[in-house]
Amino acid sequence: MIFNKTGLVQDGLFVTGLPWSPTYLIDGEVPILFEAGFYCMAKFYERDIRKVVKDKTPHMLFLSHVHYDHCGAASYFKKIFPDLMIVSSKRASEIIKRPNAQKLMKKLSNNVIKLVSSMPEIEYELIIADPFEPFEVHMTPEDNTTINIGNITIHVLATPGHTRDLFSYYLPQKKILFSTEACGTRDQLGHINTEFLVDFDMYMKSLKRLASLEVDILCPGHHFVFTGSDVKKYFIESISNAEYFKNHVTELLHTYGKSIDRVVSIIKAEEYDVNPGPKQPEEAYLLNLRARITHLAEKL
Repeated sequence: MIFNKTGLVQDGLFVTGLPWSPTYLIDGEVPILFEAGFYCMAKFYERDIRKVVKDKTPHMLFLSHVHYDHCGAASYFKKIFPDLMIVSSKRASEIIKRPNAQKLMKKLSNNVIKLVSSMPEIEYELIIADPFEPFEVHMTPEDNTTINIGNITIHVLATPGHTRDLFSYYLPQKKILFSTEACGTRDQLGHINTEFLVDFDMYMKSLKRLASLEVDILCPGHHFVFTGSDVKKYFIESISNAEYFKNHVTELLHTYGKSIDRVVSIIKAEEYDVNPGPKQPEEAYLLNLRARITHLAEKL
């Protein structure tokens, strides 16, 4: 099954707020949150979370990495759930303190405010006009750490490649994997985009590590959740697409004399322009695309 909306997926897993940049909720005796989406959409996440947990309080928020669309609402969650413990990699906890990182997050978040404000199905009165607030990380486990919360076990997996600070989280009892961009992102046309930003080889190693797990529910972080046989299909296609992207971009770089600008425009036309959306704002997409192509150019 491919799940592309908010609400209950299965086995206590809920998508809250926005399918295209959600906060995931595992409901139980002790509720747990994964990812924090956009700051401007924090009240949407809160509304959906409270509908499920009622008078219970989420105990931990697990962040994959500190891009603005994955950690945005963390500070808001800490305000409304004061006992919430925020978990990330040590590198992520250091990045979020940097003034230049906060400045970029605010800039990119402003684009999201404009985007969601223009969508007719969005309840405008719930949008927070402020773009982003920094937050404190309370726990920075190492790779292969196991964390137990009630009857739930979370395995922490370092899966760099998209970013250097990226953690994935695996729940073995439920066979749920929160991978975010460590395994690519499927767009509205069904194509899985390759998401390495800092290192292709590192990305492929992480992707294959995740593909080796026994997973019944896969949460790549944007738009869709995959279950059952669609999980294996996703991983096969993601690995194949990553190899194709590398080879395709390398050929284009050779053809156009290593012109990064020219190759960026070609790949944007192939990946972004044809995608009907919803999709990330163009500025954020181009930042990420240029990083991918520049990395491959440096390897030539």
